[in-house]
Amino acid sequence: MGAQQRIYRQKSRSVQSMKKITRAMELIATSRVSKARERVVQTTPYARAITRAVSAVATFSDVDHPLTLERENPAKAGMLVITSDRGLAGAYSANVLKRSEALRELLQDEGREVVPYLTGRKAEGYFRFRQRAFEESWTGFTDKPTYEVAKEIGDRLTADFIRGSEDGGVDEIHIVYTQFINMVTQEVQVVRLLPLEVVDAEEKASEEELFPLYEFEPDSSEVLDALLPQYVTSRIYNALLQAAASELAARQRAMKSATDNADELLKTYTRLANQARQAEITQEISEIVGGASALADAK
Repeated sequence: MGAQQRIYRQKSRSVQSMKKITRAMELIATSRVSKARERVVQTTPYARAITRAVSAVATFSDVDHPLTLERENPAKAGMLVITSDRGLAGAYSANVLKRSEALRELLQDEGREVVPYLTGRKAEGYFRFRQRAFEESWTGFTDKPTYEVAKEIGDRLTADFIRGSEDGGVDEIHIVYTQFINMVTQEVQVVRLLPLEVVDAEEKASEEELFPLYEFEPDSSEVLDALLPQYVTSRIYNALLQAAASELAARQRAMKSATDNADELLKTYTRLANQARQAEITQEISEIVGGASALADAK
């Protein structure tokens, strides 16, 4: 076997090994994304319902709750950036980080200092590499988030918001995450979580549509005290689930593309190896014919 042929054979073996890895990761992502989609479908109605309920209570009650009050001259804005723990998911995390940079610039132009809160090792690595400070980071769960993690994040963000910028907290909270629409389409979204507002376009009531009317017992203040922490946690939990489904869908597409590219490379290397072998055979035949001719001439 000639040198060129050996090189192409070695490259083919390397590509074949890589193809096995990408194919396995594609299958794993495909099996997990269906469960992630189910969790999104199961939790989204509750997140929308509690958002609507809390908005209605806040709208029709005469109570000024700390989580619903707009701060005068807000100085600090918290930004929760939801990325993945692992790579090999195409531009999934890069798109979120790009959008977070745009949000940061917008908030800074409006005179706010941005305080980052991070989920996923990709976001943490991005900030550490650029030597940027961040308030808190949560990692190790991005492809399968739990309600307990969402509550931990929600409790921290709520506490910092209630403290306000004057006491070392923040005056508003924004979330940057990827919304799962279907297996082909996932879109990066920016929503303001606190102070409370209706953040989904489809949830915004039209002029003709009225919020449900509620009777408060014991009173609207205690109702809001009970509802608002659940609202914050449910919104964060749904965002984490949306992001997890989006991450798995992006990884499935990226690994399928890598597997398809590996197949094309294998075809190319096989063809080049065959061409190299044919060239070697042609060269050997030419040398034999040349040697025979030289012997005939010598006689």
